[in-house]
Amino acid sequence: QVQLVESGGGLVQPGGSLRLSCAASGITLKLYAMAWYQQAPGKQREMVATITRGGTPVYLGSAEGRFTISRDNAKNTVYLQMNILEPEDTGVYYCAADRGPVITTSPRFWGQGTQVTISS
Repeated sequence: QVQLVESGGGLVQPGGSLRLSCAASGITLKLYAMAWYQQAPGKQREMVATITRGGTPVYLGSAEGRFTISRDNAKNTVYLQMNILEPEDTGVYYCAADRGPVITTSPRFWGQGTQVTISS
């Protein structure tokens, strides 16, 4: 049984930082491409960062320059370091996985999400 479990969310003031973790079980992480998605209040879920099976990161939108996605295959864990957080970063953050070199448009496996709230 595949499980992706996100953690690390919380309430942070604008300008602050958070580090999200996605612990995977039931899969061998090194065989998978991974991604982080944000679902802001009232909006559709959107990818913010992805990392290929080989470890190449790609960032979308305002995540570029502020977020860092990384993976530790030995720990079966993917991370999202988020810096200079803005109120627009508020939402539920989901981890997703696809077996293969890159994430697809419809990842097969999803976590339950972790809430991130940026507010003063």
